[in-house]
Amino acid sequence: MTRMRDASLTPSTSPPASTDRTPAAWAPAPLTPASAEDGARGGPLLCLLFAAGSYPDPLPPLPAADIVIAADGGLDVLRRLGRRADVAVGDFDSLVGARPRDGGPDAARVIALPPQKDDTDMLAALKTGWSLGARVFHVFGGLGGRVDHSLANMQTMALLAAHGGIGFLHGDGQVVTAVADGRLSFPAHACAPRSMVSVLSHTDESRGVSETGLKYGLDGVTMSNVQVRGVSNEFLDRIPAVVEVRHGTLVVTFPEDAPLPSLIPFHAWDGRLGRLDASVSAALRTPGSLA
Repeated sequence: MTRMRDASLTPSTSPPASTDRTPAAWAPAPLTPASAEDGARGGPLLCLLFAAGSYPDPLPPLPAADIVIAADGGLDVLRRLGRRADVAVGDFDSLVGARPRDGGPDAARVIALPPQKDDTDMLAALKTGWSLGARVFHVFGGLGGRVDHSLANMQTMALLAAHGGIGFLHGDGQVVTAVADGRLSFPAHACAPRSMVSVLSHTDESRGVSETGLKYGLDGVTMSNVQVRGVSNEFLDRIPAVVEVRHGTLVVTFPEDAPLPSLIPFHAWDGRLGRLDASVSAALRTPGSLA
């Protein structure tokens, strides 16, 4: 099992057995945070997160992790890999195998969520990792399959960026990440021709967008989320590259075989990602509320 420094969950991690209680009446037990600066590599804690989407065959090499989390059907993938989750999170509606249990062979801890809730299983898993101290997330199975899930998972990468973390969605030979008010620095590396990098604005406006060391340069431009200007730039062979935004959030895609960028934030962030939300928004009309 991966190392989790002083990270623990409180014992009660299952929803109530009674069907009389609505999802809004139940909230998962709080988590005990670890130090976010005590990772295996001497930096922030790194979390591997396995979701229920599409996976390449074979999987790319997995980075060393401090925490491994399965989001719902992602536990099936971990079982096939012969790995144990530190935490399994979800309503488990996409799980093919047996439901996990606390301290079982599949997961050290289980957070069982109700099926009707505001947070997706992926977001709940990210919040769990964040509560345990992780600030770097590698997400597998978060792309492919249902397009709405892929789009929602890209939004969660922007959420991480807006709170000082960084996430990488891996799938179909590509990586998707996000940066907010900061710089992504890619080291020089050998790359094939047409090794594509795309940069899109997630926020309504992204100001001070610059790209250097790529085939096409940008210097302090403004991008918007209704104007596509940043698709299909290219890495240059053995040239370091930088993508930065002064104000706003960018979504950045690049090939799986490219080295991961380092993140340099331009200011301090609010480090609170929020508690697990197992409720249904009062603004949402459910079938029972229409009577």
